[in-house]
Amino acid sequence: MSKIDHSLFSANEHALEHSMGDCPECGKPLHVKHSKSGPFVGCSGYPSCTFVKPLHDTQTTLLKTIDGTHCPECASALAIKKGRYGMFIGCTGFPDCHYIAPLKPQEETAVTCPKCQTGKLVSRTNKYGKQFFACDHYPHCRYVLNFPPVESPCPACGWSVLIKKKGALHCPQPECDYKQSE
Repeated sequence: MSKIDHSLFSANEHALEHSMGDCPECGKPLHVKHSKSGPFVGCSGYPSCTFVKPLHDTQTTLLKTIDGTHCPECASALAIKKGRYGMFIGCTGFPDCHYIAPLKPQEETAVTCPKCQTGKLVSRTNKYGKQFFACDHYPHCRYVLNFPPVESPCPACGWSVLIKKKGALHCPQPECDYKQSE
């Protein structure tokens, strides 16, 4: 006698097959599909219907509601939330209101962006908590530095910014190997 109940494997359909609902574009059932980027929800009517959505729509989690604060756009309460790019302040009225603000204000340096010559370099933090410096005219200017900038021209190549790295000033240009101890 086998300890495995084989009747569990004889079902014609899986229990979770229809739990994704129906496609909003064509009405056919949605299924979990797999790609090299990972799982996603796709229409069973593919290739005639190309509807797809991420498997996890609720990637943002509400950590704490901030008492005494109000959204400037809809007057709902503000909350600290965690999303795919780290923590931020967002409106509790989402998805009707899309107001967000950084958890801490960006620190502007007095250094002019050497690439676009119009923006300033601001301190930002990536989703892992690492600090970097980027032009405040993003996405029009995508200049980024991983170390604190110093507005001083490089004597070797003339680039308008140097960076503080390991107790010395370096030129951020890859083709220039200028280094000056502080």
